[in-house]
Amino acid sequence: MIVEFLLFAVLAALGTWRARRYALSRALVDEPGERRSHSVATPRGGGIAIVAVVVLGCVLALFRGQAPVLPLLAFAAGMVAIALVGWLDDHRPLSARARFAVHVLASALFAAAWLAETGSWAAATVAFGAGIALTNVWNFMDGINGIAASQAACVAAAVLVVGVDGWALVALAVAAGCVGFLPFNFPGAQIFMGDVGSGALGFALAMLTAVAVSDRDSASTAMLALALSAFLIDAALTLLRRVIRGEQWWTPHTQHAYQVCARRWGHAPVTISYCAWAVLSVLIARRVGAGPPAVMGGVIAAWYISGVVLWLWLQRAGAGRLRMDPTVTKD
Repeated sequence: MIVEFLLFAVLAALGTWRARRYALSRALVDEPGERRSHSVATPRGGGIAIVAVVVLGCVLALFRGQAPVLPLLAFAAGMVAIALVGWLDDHRPLSARARFAVHVLASALFAAAWLAETGSWAAATVAFGAGIALTNVWNFMDGINGIAASQAACVAAAVLVVGVDGWALVALAVAAGCVGFLPFNFPGAQIFMGDVGSGALGFALAMLTAVAVSDRDSASTAMLALALSAFLIDAALTLLRRVIRGEQWWTPHTQHAYQVCARRWGHAPVTISYCAWAVLSVLIARRVGAGPPAVMGGVIAAWYISGVVLWLWLQRAGAGRLRMDPTVTKD
């Protein structure tokens, strides 16, 4: 597995370097603005390298006979479809409805394949719902240097710890692809992931999570629920607040807690803090994994409540600092 990890990471790094050259040649650049968290024009679309590496992982898993063929093909096809619509959106903005329709179709495709494989409507429903949710969560949360790729690597690592029969090579490709991409995106950003990468990465994590929790013990579910908590809490609460305010929640903004924190403390400390939260959550899940389901349910509830309280405090502290100090600017 070490050899495959290094291969995937190196290929992702080379692909990101090539994607940067392509983006610069085509003027695919994100300009700074009120709805952005960066102050320097930066090329986008580097996430295509991660997608290519994950597809390679699927091909290798297919030839080795490690994963069920139909779900694996549906996984690859769905991810490529989401990456393609993201790639088109990176070149020329598409409507939110068109992108969402592709997300639904890709999730439905895998859910149908997973239903055929497992015979479980519950497992298929989890796959469908997770696909739509995490595809958009990762798109929403890809707003500062390194945060989307590092969180994805943490979640993919948690999937590997949980164990995914036949899918380990795919999860390894996700983690390694993110590691290969990160030097170009963190701590300073030479290129952004773009919609081509964020949506496809969220979809890949959703499907791997659905596979990992199918017919497994509650400890596995607890570990992945906690590993995803940072992004789920920030995305859900920010979305809820925007809906309550009557805002166009699907449009770009800088209201997430990680964006508020980045304006105050900078991108790198925030990304590292989110990683620390994910790692700590996995360690806690492993610690309580042998306990009864009621205990694990209580731990999950307590962890998410703590995250909600922290989100509220960060939003208030960050907003207060900006009101008091008008010289604070975006990184």
